[in-house]
Amino acid sequence: MNDILQKLIKLSHELGREDRELAILGEGNTSADLGDGTFLVKASGSQLGTIDEGGLTRVHLDPVLEAVENPNLTDDQVRGRLEEARVDQSARLPSVETFLHALCIKEAGAKWVGHTHTTSVLRILCSKLGAEPFLKHVYPDEIVVCGRNLAVVPYIDPGLHLAVAVRDSLRKFMDEHGAAPKVILMVNHGPVALGATDREVLNIMLMLDKWAKVIAGSYLMGGPNFLEGGISDRIENRPDEHYRRAAIGNIK
Repeated sequence: MNDILQKLIKLSHELGREDRELAILGEGNTSADLGDGTFLVKASGSQLGTIDEGGLTRVHLDPVLEAVENPNLTDDQVRGRLEEARVDQSARLPSVETFLHALCIKEAGAKWVGHTHTTSVLRILCSKLGAEPFLKHVYPDEIVVCGRNLAVVPYIDPGLHLAVAVRDSLRKFMDEHGAAPKVILMVNHGPVALGATDREVLNIMLMLDKWAKVIAGSYLMGGPNFLEGGISDRIENRPDEHYRRAAIGNIK
């Protein structure tokens, strides 16, 4: 557990670097599956850029998932479920997005999860276009790192109701594509990266940042020149791109 804990702290610090503009103050959250029915998740109010061991809470997976099946819980009941799910009852209250992280681990098989409020991505997600510009591709590396297809969730109040929408989006995505997404885009809220490793989560977030900047810049020059669907499919499935994906730490 200690190795995963230290890696999660490092990942959180990388995502919380102010110069990257992925998350500031108390924005965003991270988690890691411990493989024994529990996972580590950022505690409510912790800051990614400065988090330490006390800013992460170990949580039982099953009671969190059970709460998602009862979306009519009151705010007080939601807090109670989060408190009860803690492995150590003296630990800090886990983030309200704990439900979202549990679903990414259970439904999508992610081992590491990162959620940020990336400035460049939000410029697009908060626009009239929403997630639409991300549904096609403009250059190969975004496909290699972030995947051919992305899941999208409309704006919903963070917490339990958002988790229900994420669950439904994940199930629909996996029915359509036969695999889990690497990225969930929450309109007017921010991206979620699902990884097999801590490095994969960071790679995804860094590439999303670049992708968003390229998209925004292209609109100033007449609009994006999107790749044709067949070209994007080819990039996703090329053996040499699979090799490159593994070499940079995106092993899936």
